[in-house]
Amino acid sequence: MKNYINLLTDIQNNILYLTINREEKLNALNKDTLAEIHDCLIAVLNNDLIKGIIITGKGEKAFVAGADIKEFSDFNEEQGKNLAKEGQTKVFDLIANCKKPVIAAINGFALGGGLELAMACHIRIASQNAKLGLPEVSLGLIPGYGGTQRLTELVGKGKAFEMILTADMVSAEEAAKIGLINHTVVSTDLLPQATAMMEKILSRSPEAIAAALKAINAFNHSQSGYDAEIQAFGNCFSSQNFKEGVTAFLEKRKPKFY
Repeated sequence: MKNYINLLTDIQNNILYLTINREEKLNALNKDTLAEIHDCLIAVLNNDLIKGIIITGKGEKAFVAGADIKEFSDFNEEQGKNLAKEGQTKVFDLIANCKKPVIAAINGFALGGGLELAMACHIRIASQNAKLGLPEVSLGLIPGYGGTQRLTELVGKGKAFEMILTADMVSAEEAAKIGLINHTVVSTDLLPQATAMMEKILSRSPEAIAAALKAINAFNHSQSGYDAEIQAFGNCFSSQNFKEGVTAFLEKRKPKFY
């Protein structure tokens, strides 16, 4: 694998350990990081020596604490739509539809785009200190990287409505109860447990694994839902409340929505 600025990569026993390496920014997903993830995923898909991927975040505080809000704080509606569409196509859908198994090892905060990244993975294991949520409405936005669709698929409409509309976080324990994550473990066991599960998966037929991933992804899948999210996400950028939401966030104050 090539050397990246915002990612750490390590291949062991046919498993790629992909670490988001922006610890000082709580591993927030900026444009450059998303581009590097895309590049890395394409390389993985073309590398027969890599059979599975484990994604985690650098440090103990955060898996990924969201997107880098500064980058899109002055976007207009069309730029907002393009942001969501490009992200979904090049990263989140690429992970979800990957023919190789992908496990998210959630080592702390997984918020906004971070939770969307975890939900795009096939299996999620979280440390007991993890907090998960989609706080976008507090910025005058909605999830734009598939979050409205994947959260609903995982936890059902009622809980998805609650989490997205309140912007509240849930604990790892609660996330396991509602089906948002598969398992919780103590932090020291996170990568060992993710590795053990991946090794078990990779002991099965690779052709069967790829076929199963494709078949499961076909269940109740509607591209129109993802397209509707992109449209609605972009529309938020034309609202006065979006400007107020992101300005308040950057100024570290509570927003005053109109």
